Amino acid sequence: MKVWLEIEGKKQVVEIRSASDTMECLVDGRAMEVDGRLMQAGVLSLIVEGRQYRCVMDGDAVVIAGRRFAFSVEDPRSLQGRRGVGADTGGPRVVKSPMPGRVVRVLVNAGDEVEEGQAVVAIEAMKMQNDLKSPKKGRVVRISVAIGDTVSTGDVMVVVD
Repeated sequence: MKVWLEIEGKKQVVEIRSASDTMECLVDGRAMEVDGRLMQAGVLSLIVEGRQYRCVMDGDAVVIAGRRFAFSVEDPRSLQGRRGVGADTGGPRVVKSPMPGRVVRVLVNAGDEVEEGQAVVAIEAMKMQNDLKSPKKGRVVRISVAIGDTVSTGDVMVVVD
């Protein structure tokens, strides 16, 4: 799996080659071994090349050793990622699973008003939790998943109109 990761304004290409507890990753072409464990919701223990990091998720940021790093993840397979958030906001838009995983939180209900970029569902994949966000401002018209459901890449989870 390959994603673009932007941390503090710097974009990097991250390719995860194996998805067991110890992951073989390429970051901008540089190979590294990463061992990740979810300690509790929103808290991840990472060992990267022998150094341990406690990572606390805080919305669109991660806190490591008291420093807060804003980040965003873009899946190059996603049409939304290529168009940009907010492009073509007319009509219903879907929130799809970017990877196989398990639904750990449903953050909205059908009928709720949401803002563009607001987290609507969280999935756990490869021992990490990912908040999936609304592609537009609007009303949630359908929720297709529940906590504990297993999802595949491309499964529709929420529809916003």
